[in-house]
Amino acid sequence: MPLTYPVKDNTAENRLFFKRIIAAFVVISLLTSGLIVRLVYLQVVGHEHYASMAKENSVKIVPLVPTRGIIYDRNGKILAENTPSYSLELIPEQISNMDDTLERLQKILAIPDEKIDSYQKQRKRQKRFVSTPLLVNMNDDELAKFAVVRPFFPGVDIQTHLIRHYPYGDLASHVVGYVGRINEDELKELPVTEYRGSTHTGKIGIERSYETELHGKTGYAEIETNVQARSLSTLTETAPESGASLYLTLDIDLQKTAYDALESYNGAVVAIDIKTGGVLVFASRPGFDPNPFVVGISNDAYQALQASENQPLYNRALRGLYPPGSTIKPFIALAGLEYDAISAHQKLYCPGYYQLPGVSHKYRDWRKGGHGSVNMNEAITQSCDVYFYRLAATLGIDHLYTFLHKFGFGEKTGIDLVGEKSGLLPSREWKQARKKQAWYPGETLITGIGQGYHQATPLQLARATATLANKGKTVMPFLVDRMVTAHATQPGPHPAPAIIPLKEDHVSKVIDAMIDVVHSQRGTAKSIGRNINYQIAGKTGTAQVFNIKQNAKYNEHSIDFKLRDHALFIAFAPADDPKIAVAVIAENGGHGGSVAAPIAGQVIKQYLKDAH
Repeated sequence: MPLTYPVKDNTAENRLFFKRIIAAFVVISLLTSGLIVRLVYLQVVGHEHYASMAKENSVKIVPLVPTRGIIYDRNGKILAENTPSYSLELIPEQISNMDDTLERLQKILAIPDEKIDSYQKQRKRQKRFVSTPLLVNMNDDELAKFAVVRPFFPGVDIQTHLIRHYPYGDLASHVVGYVGRINEDELKELPVTEYRGSTHTGKIGIERSYETELHGKTGYAEIETNVQARSLSTLTETAPESGASLYLTLDIDLQKTAYDALESYNGAVVAIDIKTGGVLVFASRPGFDPNPFVVGISNDAYQALQASENQPLYNRALRGLYPPGSTIKPFIALAGLEYDAISAHQKLYCPGYYQLPGVSHKYRDWRKGGHGSVNMNEAITQSCDVYFYRLAATLGIDHLYTFLHKFGFGEKTGIDLVGEKSGLLPSREWKQARKKQAWYPGETLITGIGQGYHQATPLQLARATATLANKGKTVMPFLVDRMVTAHATQPGPHPAPAIIPLKEDHVSKVIDAMIDVVHSQRGTAKSIGRNINYQIAGKTGTAQVFNIKQNAKYNEHSIDFKLRDHALFIAFAPADDPKIAVAVIAENGGHGGSVAAPIAGQVIKQYLKDAH
C-alpha cells in the first residue's frame, strides 16, 4: 500500500511565524527600552552618585593627625611635651617566612610571648602591605640590638612616632593629668571627623579639661590607590592644625617645694595668687607617674595603684573632703561681727568646756584647763573652742550657713578642672532632706569649730582665705593663663569676681587676730613668723578623724597613725598687701601649728622671695 503525506497548511504556518516575530519584537523592544532607561539613569540621574563611588574606589581619604599642644608652667617650663618614640614594625608581604622572623626577633629582643600573639592577631586584620608594630616605645638597648642585625631582617624596620611625656612625673600628675588610648565609650562621644586617626585623648587634669584646645584640627590627604588599596600617589592635602600650647598659672618650682614639704604625710597644698585668682600650687601627695598610662600601663601596675592604702590616684586638692577644723574660726568671728552677735572687745569665759542650758553634755576645749576670759583676738590667736561654741550658739545655724556660703563653702569653686567636689556646708534643710531629722543645737556648736557634718576641699579653703584677704572681693581660681596657637593668643577662662559686702573695720579686726596667730608669743603658729620682714596672717586647725567619747582622753601616741587628727593651716601674706593665699592639709599630722603651718611657711617665703 503506498505511503500518504499530509498536505501543508501554508497559511497557518505563516500566521504562526508572524506571531513569533511580533512576540520577539515586543520582547526585544522592552529589553531595549529597559537598557535605555538604565543608561539614562546611570549617565544622567545617578551620575554624581556613581562617579563619587568610582572615585572612592580609586581615592582614599587619609587623616593627618595634628601635633598635640605643649603645656607650660607660668615660667615657661615644660610640664607636658611630645617626644619621639620608636617602634619595631613589620610589612608581611616583604617577609618570606613570618614564623621564622618572629622567632629570631623574639630571641634577640627578649619579646614576651603575649606580644607575639597580639601581633599575630593584629596583622591578620591588616593588608599584607601595611606596616604593623610588634614592639612600641623601644628603649636604647633594644634599638642598639636591632641595629646590629637589621640587614638580616628584610621587611622589618624602626618607625618613629610622637608620644606624650611628662618630665615632672608624680609632681604635677593630678593637675596636668595624662592622655591614654581612646576607649569605646569615648569613641562614641568624640567628634568622628576630628578624631579619625587619633589614638589618644586626655583622661584627667588639664589634659582632659582642655582636650579640644590641645588636640588641634585634623588634616586630610587624598591618596590615589589601586584595586588592592595600595597607595600610589597623593592628589591633594589639607595640613593639620597643631593644638594650642597652654601656659598655666602653676609655678612648678613652688609646686615642688610644697610637695616635698609634705614629706611622709598624705595631703594637699593649694596656693592662689590673690590679685588674679591664678593657682600657683596644686599639690596632692602621694602622686603617681603618668607616663606609663600613655603607652598602656600593665594590669598589675594599675591594680597596685588602685589597691594602695595611700590612694595615689586620688586628687586630694580637688576632691579631698575634710572637716575644716579651727581654720573656720576667722570666718565665724567675722560672721559674729557682721551680724552684731558680739563685739571684738567683748570677753567670754572659757573654763575648758561649754554646756547648753539644761544639758549635761560637755563640749570640751582643746585646752583642758580652759583659756579664761578671752576676747575675739585672743580666741583666734589661741584657738579657743569654747569662745566659738558660744558664738555659734548665739548666731544659730541659719546665720552660719548664710555667711559661710558667701565665701564659697558648700559649692564648687568653678576651677577649670573636671571632677571637683562641692564639699558640704550643713543646714537645717540639708539635714531634713538627707537624714529626715531636725537640726539639733549641739550640731550648731560643733559647726562653729569646723567639725560635725561640715566638709571642705583644700581648694575651697584656699579660695575662702584669698577672699578674706581681699576683704570680700571673691577670688575665682583658675589654672590656664593663656592659650597660644600659630594664629593667635587668647586668655583662658577667667571668671569675673563678685563682692561680698563686709565692713572694713570688721575684716581688719579678724586679720589682726590672724597676724597674731603667727607673730604673737601665744600664737599657735608662731614658729613660722621668724626672720621675715613682712607679716603672715594665718590660722591653724585640727580635724578629728573619729569621735572621742565624753570622758575619754585623746592620746595620739597610743592610737594607730591613720586615726590621728588631720593638721590644717590657712594663711596669706604679706598681711598689709596680700599676694598669696595658702591652704594645707596634712593627713594624720596631728597639729596644724607644728606640721601644716611650716609647710605653708615654706611656700609663702619662697614665693615672696622670688617675687622680689
